[in-house]
Amino acid sequence: MLTAISELPAFSNEPVLSYAPGTPERATIKDAIKTVMSEQRELTCVIDGKFVRTEKKVEVRPPHDHRKVVGTLYQGGAKEVAMAVDACQRARTEWAAMPFDERASIFMKAAELLAGRYRARANAATMVGQSKTVHQAEIDSACELVDFWRLNTGFARKIFEDQPQSAPGTWNRMDYRPLDGFVLAVTPFNFTSIAGNLPTAPALMGNTVLWKPATTAALSAQVIMDVLMEAGLPPGVINMVHAPGRVIGETALVHPELGGVHFTGSTSTFNGMWLSVSQNLGKMRCYPRMVGETGGKDFIFAHPSTDVDALVTAVLRGAFEYQGQKCSAASRVYLPKSLWSEFAQKFEAEWNTIKMGDPTDFENYVGAVIDAAAFKDHKGYIDYARGNSGGKVWLGGKCDDSTGYFIQPTAVVVDEPKHKLMAEEIFGPVVTIYPYDDAKVDETLTLCDQTSPYALTGAVFARDRKWIGKAMQALRFAAGNFYINDKPTGAVVGQQPFGGSRASGTNDKAGSLLNLMRWTSPRAIKETFDPPRTWRYPFMQKDR
Repeated sequence: MLTAISELPAFSNEPVLSYAPGTPERATIKDAIKTVMSEQRELTCVIDGKFVRTEKKVEVRPPHDHRKVVGTLYQGGAKEVAMAVDACQRARTEWAAMPFDERASIFMKAAELLAGRYRARANAATMVGQSKTVHQAEIDSACELVDFWRLNTGFARKIFEDQPQSAPGTWNRMDYRPLDGFVLAVTPFNFTSIAGNLPTAPALMGNTVLWKPATTAALSAQVIMDVLMEAGLPPGVINMVHAPGRVIGETALVHPELGGVHFTGSTSTFNGMWLSVSQNLGKMRCYPRMVGETGGKDFIFAHPSTDVDALVTAVLRGAFEYQGQKCSAASRVYLPKSLWSEFAQKFEAEWNTIKMGDPTDFENYVGAVIDAAAFKDHKGYIDYARGNSGGKVWLGGKCDDSTGYFIQPTAVVVDEPKHKLMAEEIFGPVVTIYPYDDAKVDETLTLCDQTSPYALTGAVFARDRKWIGKAMQALRFAAGNFYINDKPTGAVVGQQPFGGSRASGTNDKAGSLLNLMRWTSPRAIKETFDPPRTWRYPFMQKDR
């Protein structure tokens, strides 16, 4: 064993490449896209370090061109889930006993591989499989995941360094053990970085993991496993199973050895998972840690002193980047009536320049929504806005699934602050704007806080600093990530730890030591160097 008190490398956030014309990365990513489109990759489960094929095969198609097939997914069932749990249990003791430096080195190596040789492949898989533009893929599947793998090692080290005081003659220590059981990581389609972080954050802390990625993100999930395996991750530490959520729930969620759940997805799904776990506590060895980041109905609130040009940009980016399929996407806007005319003119002029289509065409700003179910859901909200009083479709609203699942970036204007589209999560390229009376700005702050059950992200725009302070207080519990004069998306690991409360989740802040702490079960150790040799205390002596 190495007899050294090591010092981790001083990591900073991974720089974002521009992919501008003439840059080397632009040529590299185009070659990688051609490879992903042509190779027809087999996407298997990975259990105990082995590629596991099953009898059930599912064709993988790009959301923006569902006529093409880019891979074959082997879907697992109860058998594969049970195999993965067994693999977790076999690997658990040795992995938990491995020195932290050795575990950390695996993820630091994975970060270097992803930042280098695997960067273009990961980005291309995300662009093709999840219909992201090259910029959205770069900040996600490259930079953010690299940041998670690098910076999490530093956060973990800070946790281990937090040790108790010791009285004279004693030595007190805190042993940050992994959880007493395996961790189930369930990841979404919309962020490759989340798919990579949810299983690896618990693993870094010594846990073994059953990972269920979204079926619609299978292409990029396979790249993540490729990177981790090349980085030296031992077999059985992270076991990836492509299985329906129902099968995972019936097998893993009720397993006696379940130690924790790391989840990102819908509020209703997380509620169901929590209920299932609670109903089976009697047969479990421990109380599983439930960590979840769920829905959002994220707001932008503009004050009459707002810089309108900055506001227009924030709404166009915050609402429509990646087709609004971000839990942090700007979905409702509170706009003072005094700014409506200027805002509407500038916003519509910029909106008219937006191009939609295949994200591998770099002129396109938005691609397709993820699948047919999402298309139907988003279209339903647009149809509702058209068919009911209290609001109107101002811009966009066209829906076309003939080639891909395309929903035109859509702006709805309402005159009812608690309109359905102001309250419910849509998770698509639809933003709803409520013009309010300038004289009622403080009342409208209260509406913003109370209209939606969610509390994930939100932004306020103003030049009036006194009002900004008032808004920060009024909306203190309305958003776990709060932005001033910036869009409510784009949290960076180590800079804006991410998560919200209320119906938005447990607010355990991915991208910080707060999240990693949840994957430990601390043990306090006291050592006495010269223990007492009599049971009697001085107060028991007789008076003289």
